[in-house]
Amino acid sequence: MIKKHPITNLDTLNEAYDYEKPSAFSRGMRVEIAGASFLFISGTASIDENGKTVHQGDFAGQVQRTYLNIRKLLEAEGATWKDVVKTTVYIKDIAANYEEFNRLRLNFFKDEGIMPFPASVGVQATLCREDLLVEMDALAIISK
Repeated sequence: MIKKHPITNLDTLNEAYDYEKPSAFSRGMRVEIAGASFLFISGTASIDENGKTVHQGDFAGQVQRTYLNIRKLLEAEGATWKDVVKTTVYIKDIAANYEEFNRLRLNFFKDEGIMPFPASVGVQATLCREDLLVEMDALAIISK
């Protein structure tokens, strides 16, 4: 059996199963395989510790909060953004926001000293909340 446990950081994000209308997923999952820990971070957005959307209508603000939320989930497991090997980015209106997203992502990765950049997929998507403009999931790998 593969060893696994949920990833959480309640100072930054509440658990989706604690919502008024619960949602059945963990914020992330740590999986131990062959001397490495794989951190699967669920789709994460501009949500606060009370489960409320923050930075409504502010694309850049939502992107920054999303990066912060993922950072805090990674830190809960002893990882950083430098351990991220892949992201998937879901943008509500890719025609309107992809250029800005790419600029924000480039600046974030440069500020974090991330090189090489993680593999990435960017898609336009209908997100789970009307007021969300961007959502991202991530995969990180760290040594045990």
